[in-house]
Amino acid sequence: MCRTRELKGRRGAAAALLAAAAGLAFAGTVAGAGPAAADSPAPSASPGDGAQGPTEAGTSFRTAVPIALDQRATADASTGDYLYWVLPADAGQRVTVKAKVVLPQTARHGAATWQLDVYDGLRRRQACRFGAQTRTVAQDAGTVELSCALRTVRGWAEQWSNDPLPGSYYVRLTAVDLPADDLGQPVRAEVEASAADTGGAQAVDGKLAAPLVPGTGAAAQPGGKPGQDAPGSAPDGGWSNGWWSDRWVWTAVGGVLAALAGIGGYRLTRGAGRPAHLPPGS
Repeated sequence: MCRTRELKGRRGAAAALLAAAAGLAFAGTVAGAGPAAADSPAPSASPGDGAQGPTEAGTSFRTAVPIALDQRATADASTGDYLYWVLPADAGQRVTVKAKVVLPQTARHGAATWQLDVYDGLRRRQACRFGAQTRTVAQDAGTVELSCALRTVRGWAEQWSNDPLPGSYYVRLTAVDLPADDLGQPVRAEVEASAADTGGAQAVDGKLAAPLVPGTGAAAQPGGKPGQDAPGSAPDGGWSNGWWSDRWVWTAVGGVLAALAGIGGYRLTRGAGRPAHLPPGS
């Protein structure tokens, strides 16, 4: 009878350990639910909900106007102009850029094709995971909306790859095809970029020595220190150091689960081979 009670007690303790392990696993799942949700494409929306940013745009990579994430930039320009902005993107972020162009109300001579391109700090054109990067609108259209959702920014990548890396990202907006008679007509452009944090699911074991931010030396900043970031070229909280991700949480949870499973298995099987005539304390 004592032996039966002891076995039942051990099974109860093991069940409690397994329940605690299940609770830890659930907690880890909840901790990772936020980054996992970022894997799904977000509904496309027009720019205009973010904070007001600069009211002009550059005309080349060198004169690109800095903007921050979740900041709406506007610019009055002419059809045929190349409009440039530059924004920071850090490791683990999935950046989505949206643009809206208000077309001239004057009579136009045909359809027009507009295009939104994104380049990294090495001026490599980045592919879009989804979004209407190029769109042709009819002659009487009032607006055109474009978007480009980039791949996840990696902390480190092989030199031969075209993976997006931490640093500056250039946004270029222009009309790539339209009747020659429509060149020079006034337009108003709006651009906004947002980012979702993917967490440890996209983390890599490595990081760049420095983000790809061109023009951050002392020559680009009169009176500045060498290597210091130019205004608008870094995230508000600074660049990540690359060592922390929520993979540490999963590693800790996995270690605790393994320990609990080992203890539970030991308690279930402890004394299974003891001869029946020996007392429980032997």
